[in-house]
Amino acid sequence: MSTPRSKDLMGEHADDETRRVWALMCDLVLDNERRREVSDAVGLSFGRIKAIRRVARRPMSMRELAVELTIDPPNATVVVDDLESLGLVRRRSHPTDRRAKVVEATKKGKEIARKANEILGTPPPALRALDSADLTELGRILGLVLPSSDDEPES
Repeated sequence: MSTPRSKDLMGEHADDETRRVWALMCDLVLDNERRREVSDAVGLSFGRIKAIRRVARRPMSMRELAVELTIDPPNATVVVDDLESLGLVRRRSHPTDRRAKVVEATKKGKEIARKANEILGTPPPALRALDSADLTELGRILGLVLPSSDDEPES
């Protein structure tokens, strides 16, 4: 029979184990080697790559881009200036707000985004090495902890 103290210890252990698993997931997904691989392949910093990938999905206002990238609007201007100087994006007037500009990817920018998406969308070797049963189990478990696609706005 468990005592209140043993429940506290199990709670602490569970929390420690949850943190350990979370750290492993972060290491897998936020792999800096993968970011470096993308940066080297397309010749841009990963921050610039994030921006071009966003506007390649859909044109957006400078303010929307800043929100998407979780940066201040003046910093978004610097990012767009850099991308524009490389011919990867262009600015145009917002259709309904004279004060705003919309940023859209050029053909060259969309190609860079496609290349980056291809690299980032390729599973790491360790994941590809899992057998079918392990992949199915991992998918099942992740399905339990991730919000359903119906609950999430499109990114």
